[in-house]
Amino acid sequence: MDKLFKLSQHGTSVKTEVIAGVTTFFAMAYIIFVNPNFLSMTGMDYNAVVLATCISAAVGCFLTAFIANVPFAQAPGMGLNTFFTFSIVMGMGYTWQQGLTIVLISGILFLIVTISPLRSKVISSIPASLKSAIGVGIGLFLAFIGLVDSGIVSFASGVPDMGSITSGAPLLTLIGVVITAVLIAYKVKGAIFIGIIITTLIGIPMGLTTAPAEMTLQASILPTLFQFDFGGIFSLGVLPLFTAVISFFLVDMFDTVGTLIGTAENNGMLDENGNLSGGDRALIADAIATCTGACLGTSTVTTYVESSAGMSEGGRTGLTSLVVGVLFLLSTLVAPLVGVVPRAATCPAVIVVGVMMMGSVKNIDWSDFEVALPCFLTIAMMPFAYSIADGIGFGIISYTLIKVFRGKFKEVPALMYILTVLFAAMYVLLFLPAAA
Repeated sequence: MDKLFKLSQHGTSVKTEVIAGVTTFFAMAYIIFVNPNFLSMTGMDYNAVVLATCISAAVGCFLTAFIANVPFAQAPGMGLNTFFTFSIVMGMGYTWQQGLTIVLISGILFLIVTISPLRSKVISSIPASLKSAIGVGIGLFLAFIGLVDSGIVSFASGVPDMGSITSGAPLLTLIGVVITAVLIAYKVKGAIFIGIIITTLIGIPMGLTTAPAEMTLQASILPTLFQFDFGGIFSLGVLPLFTAVISFFLVDMFDTVGTLIGTAENNGMLDENGNLSGGDRALIADAIATCTGACLGTSTVTTYVESSAGMSEGGRTGLTSLVVGVLFLLSTLVAPLVGVVPRAATCPAVIVVGVMMMGSVKNIDWSDFEVALPCFLTIAMMPFAYSIADGIGFGIISYTLIKVFRGKFKEVPALMYILTVLFAAMYVLLFLPAAA
């Protein structure tokens, strides 16, 4: 293991990497059940999507482990699955088979970009200030996810409001936050993982941690396997198809780029030039995983921000990703058992990691408004738009426009101009038809 994953070189051990992998898995295991809930609304077979979710996540994690040797986990992305369900199928009118075909095409496009010279230039072209802002934004986004998913923050009234925090999942989450915070303050090794376990146990008398009715999953992946419809994707015309493909492509790429930069920067894994060793190969792994997921029967596979939970436990190599992948494969056999850990027990980990990622805010020069505004928009739009890619998009567009209007054309890398045009075009294509 030391030779394969260069553990000594990264200052880690098998034990640390395993704990990190288990921590990351439990922080993101909710996708095993949430993804099928959304995709089944399109008519897809629920249990087949459960298998597709687990297998595609495992493939993505294995690719990340062996191609890039970085501690990032992959699975079908939240946000992308809702875009698939509510925009592509229910909104635009594509069938789910045509939707999977569109996901495959976007994955192939992503793969073409990542195996070209552009793959190493995408990350390096983003200014250092925006890289720091991406890390902070992801931290705030993670904390927001934990607060909303646990019920501490509620949208029951139509706007964000305090939930009922004196009972149920919100109370268990708050207890878990205190336990995890105290463990971290005492510098206990494996604090986040231990916090998940203790919170799960506390959930038993509260009625939130319950044994599953069945221990195994009885399902077949055949109902969604290779269910493509290439001929039908042109049924609505070329422009809707182009819009859907480009949207999936940009969101997947910049969700991944943002997660790689933000979490790596927070954990001291970027080099002196602000780049992540193996980051370009991680993009290739993500693109292949997206294509694989479409073949199996799920929406876009992407790199998960919850990877930062394992990295906070010391995960530094692909061994962390390998452990996550193995656990996803095992979940195909005992998926109901994985559900024993309630979401309220993993939300504290997500919230605490979010807090830890906020430290990069000190690297931003807030006295320079040319830097401050793009960084603020990057940070704010991630939680408020519920999208890492939108945060990056607003940051890139505003950064480029401010520099141009200030006459500082040469300070903007050429690729930033291209990214600005792509993001602007995506927003125009997405929202002008809706307004019309």
